[in-house]
This record gives sequence, structure tokens and C-alpha cells, in this order.
Amino acid sequence: MDYAAAKSTMCRQCGRYFSPFAAPKPGLKIRAREETPVAVSAPDHSFKQKLEGLWSRPRNSVVECFECKRKHEVSGAASSTNCPSCSAHIDLRDYKIATAFSRTIRTRGEVHLLPKGELSSTSVVCKSAVIEGKLRGNLHCSESATIDYVGKLPGRLSAQQVTVEKKADVQCFRRVTVGSIEIKGRMVGEIVANTSVHIHKNACLEGNVTAKAITVEKGGIFSGQLIIGKADLTQGELLPEQQPATPPKHSEPDLPGGVARPLPVT
Repeated sequence: MDYAAAKSTMCRQCGRYFSPFAAPKPGLKIRAREETPVAVSAPDHSFKQKLEGLWSRPRNSVVECFECKRKHEVSGAASSTNCPSCSAHIDLRDYKIATAFSRTIRTRGEVHLLPKGELSSTSVVCKSAVIEGKLRGNLHCSESATIDYVGKLPGRLSAQQVTVEKKADVQCFRRVTVGSIEIKGRMVGEIVANTSVHIHKNACLEGNVTAKAITVEKGGIFSGQLIIGKADLTQGELLPEQQPATPPKHSEPDLPGGVARPLPVT
């Protein structure tokens, strides 16, 4: 049933428009229009977009001031901020170095030194670092450092977690201060670890180690002096305390001229 003056109408069964003067006969079977897959998958697609939007939304992170060491929360999309306590500038950018670079870096972001890059900065302070090229200065990471480099590191290296990759063959001329270190390749140098040193299978470490614990897997090689205990333990603390030797007292008087009598040979 429809309005008598209507010029067109829509079928309640298949959804098609037609003229009322050419209405289907009552006994004619009409095949219903098949639903397109777009209509079915549209809700799933929109739900997926919502999930991706939640994951891609910038998250907040906690950064520490370089000057007063105060921690505060900043947006994950920020490239810099100021300390609310001392108003010091804090760089939050990530550095990716593929050529020669000689500027000093101090950031709470990440530093990635590519194989063809050369970092000649006197001091590099960052959150984490990946070393694949030449590093000539000192490197301090507040979290982790990954070394995948074949060559020499003349500067100091300090981080909470250091990983020496399988293809790495690095020689450190200065002391390496870490919280913990994992060696999967070859390393030469002195290590002072607050917690542990882990030498994997087929890995090699040459140098003195001071740590609370050391693990050498079967097939791993360690060559050097080992001190298990406090990280700041020195070689002098290992020796027992000895009183300075005093010459025995003799009842005989001294020789004329103030020359002391020679002690007997023992």
C-alpha cells in the first residue's frame, strides 16, 4: 500500500525504487539484494581504527632534570621542556647520526650512531644509545647502551645496562662502569659492575672485572682478574693489614759518630 499520487516508491523487500504503475505482480518472486561485505566489515574497521588511535596516542613520560635532578612528567610528543624547579632546559630529542658529528649531546632521548657515523663529541649524555660507528668521546646512558661495533672506544662508558652484540669486537681503553652487562661478542677492557656480568656462549671477555656476581656460559671465555664483592673494592683492600716493621731494640750503645749499628742479616 502506498500513496495514490506517488510518482515512485521503494520496495519493502529488496529496497529498489520503481514506479507504482509498474508494480511487480503479486505472484512474482523477487530475489533480495545481497548485503555487501562493506556494510558488515564497517563496524570492525572502525573499531580497529579506534584501537590504533589509542595506541598511537602520545603517552606521558617522566624525565629528570640535569641540574637539580628533579623528576616531572611531560608529554611523549614533546621535543623539549623546562624544569619546574630550576627552569633549566631539558632536551628530549632523539639523535640519529649517519655522518661526522662533533657537537656535545645532552638529551633525555635516544642516540643512534650508525655504522657510517662518527661521533667526536667530548661528552654524550642520553637516555639510551646504540653504538654501531666510531665513538671518540665519553658516553653516559641513564638506562641502556647497546654496542655493535668493531674497533676501539677511547672514552669512558657508563650505563645501567650494557649489551655487547655477537658481531661486536670492541676494545675499551677506559673503565666501563655499569649496573649489569651482557657480553655476546668479544670485549677487552676493565669492567666495574654494581650487580652482575654475564658472558654468553662463544663470547670472550679479557680484562679485570669487579662485580657482585659473574656468569660464564659453557663455551664462553673470561681472562683476567676477578673481584667478587663491593663494586668499589680496590686491590689494596684485599691485602691483610700489617703493622710497619720496627727495628728491634738493643741494649748496646750506638757506634761513635752517630752512625746506627747495622741490623743482622736474616
